[in-house]
This record gives sequence, structure tokens and C-alpha cells, in this order.
Amino acid sequence: MSLDIARLIAYSGLSATQVQISVASANISNADTKGYTEKTANQSTSVTGGVGTGVTVTGITSTVDKLLLKSLVSATSDLGSADTTNSYLTELQQLYGSTSSSDSSGTSLANTLASLESALSSLASTPGSASLQASAVSALDDVATQLRETSASIQNLRSNADQDIASSVDDINSDLTQIAGLNAQIKQQAATGQSTADLEDQRNTALQDLASKMNVSYFTASNGDLQIYTASGQALVDSSAHTLSYTAAANVTAATTYNPGSSSSGFSGITVNGVDITSQITSGKVAALVTLRDQTLPAAQSQLDQLATQLASSLNTVSNQGSSVPPPTSLTGTATTSSSTALSASGTVRIAVADKSGNLVSYADLDLSSYATVGSLVSAINGISGVSASIDSSGHLSISATGSGNGIAINEMTSAVGSSSAGFSDYFGLNDLVTATGASDFAVRSDILSGTAALPTATLDSSATLTAGNSVLSSGSTTVINALHDALTDSTSFSATGGLAATTGSFADYASAIVANVASKATAASSTYTAKETAQSSYANSLSSQSGVNLDEESARLSFLQNKYTAASELLQVINSMFSALVTAVQSTS
Repeated sequence: MSLDIARLIAYSGLSATQVQISVASANISNADTKGYTEKTANQSTSVTGGVGTGVTVTGITSTVDKLLLKSLVSATSDLGSADTTNSYLTELQQLYGSTSSSDSSGTSLANTLASLESALSSLASTPGSASLQASAVSALDDVATQLRETSASIQNLRSNADQDIASSVDDINSDLTQIAGLNAQIKQQAATGQSTADLEDQRNTALQDLASKMNVSYFTASNGDLQIYTASGQALVDSSAHTLSYTAAANVTAATTYNPGSSSSGFSGITVNGVDITSQITSGKVAALVTLRDQTLPAAQSQLDQLATQLASSLNTVSNQGSSVPPPTSLTGTATTSSSTALSASGTVRIAVADKSGNLVSYADLDLSSYATVGSLVSAINGISGVSASIDSSGHLSISATGSGNGIAINEMTSAVGSSSAGFSDYFGLNDLVTATGASDFAVRSDILSGTAALPTATLDSSATLTAGNSVLSSGSTTVINALHDALTDSTSFSATGGLAATTGSFADYASAIVANVASKATAASSTYTAKETAQSSYANSLSSQSGVNLDEESARLSFLQNKYTAASELLQVINSMFSALVTAVQSTS
């Protein structure tokens, strides 16, 4: 071997080792960098004229198991979904409060209803007590407040989910744009023979972040581009990034829904290039948020609404059988009607005028089967001495006492009105205790809550005939109070809704079932999250073991390379010395 070839070999070895040392040092420095994979400086033997002339570094690469990466990407989508669901259901569970089987120290709606039961029980022992009536009204208002606040909080969670969708779409677009940009850089560097390994690491990290938000399919094209699609093939990244569009709802109520293809106001779809891909997102954070917003939380709302509407109906059915003392000057219904509305009714209703002490002024018993329309019934009521009736501008039946200091009292007697055969007062909502179309607006009647009207705890005398001047209302009756208590505690039928099976029981029982249902969902979500986290960690650890940096191995490699570099340097010094000696020998012989 000539000294020139020997020196060339030494120089190439020195240069290659220097590159390998640099790569090993970078591996050690970036061992904790997210997404970084171990880099290797690949080298090959240089041959000139059939003679080996050293080594050449042909490139810096990393080896990533593509199948393992796909498994990690899929597991990351599942974890993103499970994490989001667990977070929201934990918050929902906290919102519903806790129950205690041993005492009344819980904070759930079931406990608040139990407190109302207790207040009515106390009132039943002393029905004429103003303070106990006030306590019962306050306990009922606590129930109403908790129903409204829980409903509002559920809708707030839906609004948060909708806002999180918008935020996640922004993150998705950032990832898509980054991946498209890295695709261009990778092709550019590959064309100039530069290493693309670090850029590929960044692209894989962006891919995993994208997958945590939504499930995607992907492959690497022959030109090096990472091409990404939705589950059904809608392009997200090909030659460029196709970003998503989404607009969060300005206001979210129980009526706000997502209706694909509908032009009505509500939640918008997630679109790309004008195509709604909402249904194509089946995993990842966004999929969980859509499910929470459109299914899980509305299911919780439907359970709460059933509790509220059933409770309102039961309480109002009882309160419409009673009257306060003194009787109210006027009664205005909550049901909407009109004079031309057909009246399907039977039985008798008693309408009376009484003074402040509950003594009779006048009355009449009306045979409801005699009236074909609400208008004809109003005319008949107007025919009662001292009574004025009308349909107000809101379409509500209003009955008033015309004499100063007098009031209106009603006994539903045998009346049966409408398809549900409700009592007369109950059908028109003339003496409702609460108002509600659902949990969101459940409220104690304003005049009772303010104290300007008393609880309707008395009943109008149902004797065959009444005599003017006699007492027909007694505030000391326990009939209505006991009926209110029974309405709360007796078995009520609740239909299946929101994933909760049909059941019968007291209102406190049903409230407890709602709380238990949410707790069960939260527990299941927590278990799912733990399982998905374990699976994702397993894939991440496997990928790290396969392509990540092993500090012990890299440190040993660096030490070996440093020794190799020193040896190459010493060899080069020897060759240089031999060259010098040869030159000196040649010069001395000439």
C-alpha cells in the first residue's frame, strides 16, 4: 500500500469518525426531546481502481418501525378521546353533588328533595304556622334553584365542549400546515443529499399530535410526502394542507343541536373543502367532544328535565286542589288557550267568592259538559255573582273577584278536562305552585315566593250546598299539605330517557338514580382512560425501545468513537512522519 493511499484512508476514517461522534453527541443531548429518534451515521467503503481508499459517510438516518408507529398513532387517538370523556364526566359528576345514605349531609338534588319532604312533614303538624309555610316555600325554592343551576351547568359544559372543538380544530390546522411544510423541507433536503431524519421526527411528532385530536389514515408517498386523510378518504394533506373550518355557537341552550345538512341555527359541522366531515371523526379529542356535546350531556339534561316536569305536574295537580287563605283576588292560568278552543270536559267544578277570612260571599257549581268551547265556559263563569272571567292577551284564563277585599277559590270536584282528564283548575293552571317547561326554568310561583300570596293549603268546602257568610276555607287543614308530601314520596312512574331505564319511585329516589347513573358513567370513563393510557404508553415505550436513544449504549459508542478518532489521528501522524522521513532520504541521496 502506498503512503498516499494510507494517508487517504486515515483522513477518511478521521472524517467519518468525527461525523459519528457528532451524531452520538446529538443523540445524547436530545435523549429527552419529545419525538427524537436515535440517529445513525451510515458509512460505506470507498474503492478507487479496485483498491480500498477509506470510508465515506453516506447519510444520517433513523430507523422507525412503521407498523409500530401506526399502532401508536391509533392508540393516541383512542387516548385523546378517553382523556376528554373522563375529564368532562368527572366535572359532570362533581356538578351533581354527593349523596349520603346515613344522613342528609349530601349536596345532591336527592338530598334537597329530602329536605323539602321534611319541611312539608313539619308543616303538616302545624299547617297554620306562617314560619313553617315559609320554610316549606324556601325548601321548594332550593329544589327549584338546584334544578335551574344544574341545567345551566350542563349547558355550560356543552358550550365548553363546543368551544373546545373550535380550539381543537385550530390545533389540527396548525398540525396539518406544519406537516405540509415539513413535507416540502424533506423533499428539498433529500434532493440536495442532506439528512432528513430530524425533519421526519418533527413530522411524526406532529402526526401524533394530530391523531390525539382526530383519527386519520396516512401513508408516505414515493416522493417522501406524508399524505393524510380522514377515515373515509377526505384529503387533509396531499400536495398541500387542507385545513378544517368550524364556527362555535354563540349561545348554547338545551334546544341547540347539530343537524347535518340543516340550515337552521344550531351547531355547525366541521368541514374541509366544503365537505362536512363531522361524522368521519370517530376517535380523538374532537370525536369525544362531539359525543359529549350532542349525546352524553343532552342525555343528562333529558333525565333532569323529566324529573322537573314530573315534579311540576305532581305538585301542581295537588296545589290546584287547594286555595290560600285569604283567597287571591284573581287567578290567572299558565296554560295557553283561546275563546274558540274546543272544550272537552265533564263533571262539575265549584267556583266561589270568599272574603279575607274565608267566609262565603257567592258560588256556583258548573256542569262542564254543558260548554262546547272555552269561550262559552268563560261566559258561564261571568254569570257567577261577584266574578269576572276573561282570556287575557297572553291566551291565559283569568278569573277575578269583583268585590273589594274578596277573593276566588276553586274546588275541582268531579271535573275532568282534556285528554288527560285533569281537574278544571289543574288543566288551566289557575293555581300552580311552580312553573316549568323543564329544569332550566323550574321556579316557585313568583307571588308565593315573594310572600304576597300564601301556600294553597286550604280547600274549598265541597258540601252539597253552601250558605253565604259561613266559613268555606280553613287554613288549618292538612289535606293539601299531606297530599303535597305524598306527591313527593309516593311512587311515580318515570319513563326511560337519557340511558336511564324506566323506573318507579319517589322523586328523591329518581334524583338518586340520576346521580348514580352519572357516577357510573364517570367510573366507566375513568376505567377506559386508564386502559387507553396503558395501551398508548405500551406502544410509546416499544417505539422508544426500538428507535429511541439508549444513553448507556450511546455513551459507550461515544467512548469507542473517541478512541477510534485518537487512533486515526495517531495513524495519520505516523504516516506524516513516514512521508517526512522519505522526503529527507530522497533529498540526501540526490
